[in-house]
Amino acid sequence: MARKKREEEQAPSGGWINTFADLMNLLLCFFVLLFSMSTVDADKYEQLVTSMTESINIFDGGGAAINEGAFVSSGTDQLVSISEYFNEFENTGEDEDSREDQNTRTDGQQQTDNGGNAGSDSEGKEQYAQQLKDDQKKRTEELYGEVMDEARQKNVEDQIQVNMDKQYQYVQISLNGAILFDSGEAEIKKTAQSLLSRVGDILKLYDAHMIKIEGHTDNVPISGGQYKNNMWLSTARATQVFDYMVSKKKMDPKTMEATGRSEYDPVATNKTKKGRAQNRRVELKIYTDE
Repeated sequence: MARKKREEEQAPSGGWINTFADLMNLLLCFFVLLFSMSTVDADKYEQLVTSMTESINIFDGGGAAINEGAFVSSGTDQLVSISEYFNEFENTGEDEDSREDQNTRTDGQQQTDNGGNAGSDSEGKEQYAQQLKDDQKKRTEELYGEVMDEARQKNVEDQIQVNMDKQYQYVQISLNGAILFDSGEAEIKKTAQSLLSRVGDILKLYDAHMIKIEGHTDNVPISGGQYKNNMWLSTARATQVFDYMVSKKKMDPKTMEATGRSEYDPVATNKTKKGRAQNRRVELKIYTDE
């Protein structure tokens, strides 16, 4: 009986082993999680430590937790909470990546829109330029019609030529040089002054416009006389018409210009007598814009 009693006294109590084993398992899980977080930045790690300290008190009161059994009994719930925390952490990273992708797509869309706007701007400029050309053409055609009406009213339409340039910049009145001047001379004939006066009346209506007077000759060299070449002669003829319009018709010299073009701007061939006669002329260009 005495031996049996001693054996019962020596029998160890193993109830604490289960609690210790659970604690070791949880610690192992904890260090595994710490290892897996080795690449996580310091801010996120600090958040994790703070969260676990407040939730399961493993750092500040582990012993008390074991004695009270709260840590062991709620170990499964705590692991679930940790798992949810890491899922939230990963989702946060994915959300940031998603936002970056969205921003990239937005920037790309903006660039595309900017490209579209650039194309629209280019089309707008082309349309505006075309509108300006159309307006210029319309004004020049109106000016041409007005000059033709005035020429008919003054009965000079058969003695002058009226036309427009291809760029619709001006309306041009051409006078035959043989009507205005003797050969090799720049003095206006008295017989031509009546015609030139009526042409001046037409020009006077557009005194605010730029008016250019150009003298032209054929390519036959000058022999003798007071002008040493055709350039001098053509310039002198244009200047004579200029002086007539200013002195006789009281036109504003600020809006007029006289130049000589010699034989360098022919309207016909200089190989025939008829062609050379056409090239000897004075042109008065009334520009559309004031």
